[in-house]
Amino acid sequence: MLGASLDIAAYIDRFKAELDKLDQAQIKKWADLVYEAYENGKFVYIFGNGGSGCNASHMAEDFGKSSLREKDLGDESLRRLKVLSLTDNAGWIMAVGNDIGYDQIFLQQVMNYGQEGDVVLAISGSGNSDNVLKAVDWANRHGLKTLGLTGYGGGKLRDLAHHSFHVPLDDMGMVESIHLAIFHWVLNDVFARINDEGRYAK
Repeated sequence: MLGASLDIAAYIDRFKAELDKLDQAQIKKWADLVYEAYENGKFVYIFGNGGSGCNASHMAEDFGKSSLREKDLGDESLRRLKVLSLTDNAGWIMAVGNDIGYDQIFLQQVMNYGQEGDVVLAISGSGNSDNVLKAVDWANRHGLKTLGLTGYGGGKLRDLAHHSFHVPLDDMGMVESIHLAIFHWVLNDVFARINDEGRYAK
C-alpha cells in the first residue's frame, strides 16, 4: 500500500509517474474496441472482482448514459451503445456461486449473453482471477473480442486476452485508480466519435 509510506505529495507524484509509463496504444485500442462495438451493434460486457467489480459497474453506467449527449437521451431513433456489467446481477451471481462455484459467475453469464463479435472488458489487478480467466477463455473460443485490464505482472490474463491494458505496478489501489482514470479518457473518446465532437468534429 503505497499510501502507507508515501505522504500526499509523494503519492500524487508516484501516480503521475505511473501514468507516464502507460502504453498509449493499448489505451487507444480499448477505445477502438468499444467504438467498433457501437458501430456494429455489438454488446460490451465488463466484469471483475472487488474494486475491479466496482470499476466494472462504474464503466458500464458511464458508457451507457454518457455515450450520447444528455439532450439526446430521449431520442428513440438514436443508436445506443449496448453495455452490461456482469458484476451487478446479484441474484444470478449468488445462485451460480452457491450451486456451481464462484469460478463460474462470469462464465455462465457470458455463455448466456455473448455472441460472436461482442466485446469483453475483463478486469483483474493480479491478472489471475479464475472466474475472470474462465469467462475470457470461453469468449476467445466463441468469436468475442477480449481486452484484459491488469496490474502487477499482468498474470495469465495479460496473455490470454486478445488485447491488453496493463498497469505495471504492484499496488492494487493505484492500479484500480489508474484503470478508472484512463477509462474516463476512453469514455470521452468514444463519446466524441459517436457525437462528432472535439477532435472528431466534422
